[in-house]
Amino acid sequence: MSARPPAEKPTRLPASLKGSASARLLPQSRLAGPIPWVIAILIALVVIASAGGLALRNLAENARADLSGAVTVQIIEADPEVRAAQAGAAAEALGDHPLVTSVRIVPEKELAELLEPWLGASAASEDVPIPALIDVELRRRANSDEIAQLQSVLDRALAQDGAAARVDAQSQWLRPVYDALAALQYLALALIALVAFATAAAVWLAARSAFSAHRETVEIIHLLGGTDAQVTQIFQRSVLRDAAFGAVIGLLLGLGAVWLLGQQFAALDSGMIGGGGLGLTDWLVIGAIPLGGVLLALITGRITIGLALRSML
Repeated sequence: MSARPPAEKPTRLPASLKGSASARLLPQSRLAGPIPWVIAILIALVVIASAGGLALRNLAENARADLSGAVTVQIIEADPEVRAAQAGAAAEALGDHPLVTSVRIVPEKELAELLEPWLGASAASEDVPIPALIDVELRRRANSDEIAQLQSVLDRALAQDGAAARVDAQSQWLRPVYDALAALQYLALALIALVAFATAAAVWLAARSAFSAHRETVEIIHLLGGTDAQVTQIFQRSVLRDAAFGAVIGLLLGLGAVWLLGQQFAALDSGMIGGGGLGLTDWLVIGAIPLGGVLLALITGRITIGLALRSML
């Protein structure tokens, strides 16, 4: 009886199939698939949310910097002549204080123009008494004790006239606005976190679907001697290509939307809105968003394929 031939060893993966050539063993996804476009939409949302959050931060910081070293004095008096005299006396008394750098009595015409959108033509008439306003610039931001000192100086200067005068820190006026801007910034961060989670979930589903569709091919690659690292690289190339395409398209869409919104806000011609412009650092942060999206997709894809390969054992 003839001897039984020895069992053949499993065929190793040929060298020609390693590296980039091994990717041809698995059908590659096309850019017409949904995942690149889903990533593009998500990246565009992150770009818009990031630009909005950065603009709100700059707006709040610039407004706080402009108003932190200033106070406003209101003098309430119905008689225009008496009101003007009291405003002059208050300005002279405050101008001698060491914390004060400049004092300016706001003209009544300017006050009427500011109040006209709310009061209409009545703002310019004598039927509606308008308090006298004095803008006071300080050397630095004043604390509550220093504001009280300024109030005392004002009370002593107008004690004989019995005028009702009040010192208000301008930054206190906008505290509700600062709180609202901070809430919007937190909302933008929450939106970015949710979109990042959605991006990871989309890549995870796509990678799991692609692996399930090519499971038999992966088994054949293993029989040919292919390693898990080589299989992972094959899938990662597909993830990288789709994620990079989607990130670039998403960046362009997001920048287009940011530009259009910027044009609309610029048309308002408001000094406060102008403080919300984006600087070089802000644009660098926005430019890094597609890179972060691609990196997130690669990490998610690698983890997903690694877990899927482990489940085959």
